[in-house]
Amino acid sequence: MTTGTHTLAVPGADLVYDVRGPLPPAGGRPVLLMVGQPMTAEGFDALAQHFTDRTVVTYDPRGLGRSVRTDGRSDHTPQQQAADLHLLVEALGAGPVEIFASSGGAVTALELVATHPGDVVTLVAHEPPINAVLPDAAGAERARARFHEAYRAGGNGAGMADFIAMTSWQGEFTDAYFAQPSPDPAAFGLSTEDDGTRNDPLLSQHSWAVTDYRPDAGRLTAASTRIVVAVGEESAGTYTARTAAGTAALLGQEPTVFPSHHGGFLDGRFGYGGKPEEFAARLREVLAPPAAG
Repeated sequence: MTTGTHTLAVPGADLVYDVRGPLPPAGGRPVLLMVGQPMTAEGFDALAQHFTDRTVVTYDPRGLGRSVRTDGRSDHTPQQQAADLHLLVEALGAGPVEIFASSGGAVTALELVATHPGDVVTLVAHEPPINAVLPDAAGAERARARFHEAYRAGGNGAGMADFIAMTSWQGEFTDAYFAQPSPDPAAFGLSTEDDGTRNDPLLSQHSWAVTDYRPDAGRLTAASTRIVVAVGEESAGTYTARTAAGTAALLGQEPTVFPSHHGGFLDGRFGYGGKPEEFAARLREVLAPPAAG
C-alpha cells in the first residue's frame, strides 16, 4: 500500500506522520492510528502491513525521529503529546479514530481519551508503563533511578543493560532486586563504549513524566471511548505486565491478553522480534465491531 508522508505544524513542533490508505477512509471503518513513545513510526511497519484493508496512520512524536520541536524543551510529557495527537486527529479530518498505542504511547493515548474522548472510538492501550498503579510504586521509581544513574555514569550500554534488568525482573522490586550488581552490557550484546551523550529519551530523565503519569479513572471510565488494556502473554510478571494489570484494575477491567511480549508487534529489525502476524490477528479481533443484536 502506498504511504504518503506529511508534516503538520503545531505550536512548538512540526509533526511528521504517514498515511497508508485513503482519507477519508474507505469501507466505513475509522482510521487506525498507531502510537508509540519513545518508539517512532517505523516501529509499526510490520503491524501496519497486516491492515492493508484499513487506513493506518503512524507518526513521530514531538522531538523524536523526524518530528522537530521548536519549543526549546527536551521533556516528553503525556499532556503535550496528547495535545499534539488531538491536533493530528483534527488535521486528518476523519475522526473519531481507533488507536493502537503501546508503551509510552499508551500513556499518551489515555491522556487523549481523558481530555478529548470524542477523538477516539476504541483505544487498545498495550502495556502502559505507569508507576502509580503499582503496589510497589516507590520501588519502581527507585529502579528507574537506578538505570538512569547507570546511564549517567557509563553511557548508553550501561543504562540499557540496567533498563533490561528492570523490565525483565519478575514481580515487585524487592531488596533482592536492588542487591544485584548492575549487569554487563556485553552480556546483552550492547556496546561498552561511552559516546558521551546523555540525551536518550528512554534512559535520561526526559521521559519521566510518562512513568509518573497518574490516570484519571473517573474521566476515563466516563468517556464514550471503549478502552481495552492489553498485555503480552510472554510479559507475565514483568514491570509492564504489572502496570497493565494495575491500569486495567483502575478502570474496572481485566487486561486483554495479546501474543508475545512488550514489543510483540515488532519484526526482527528491532532486535527482540515478536509475532507481528499473530499480534495483528488478535488486534483485529479486539477492534472488530460488536455483533448486531
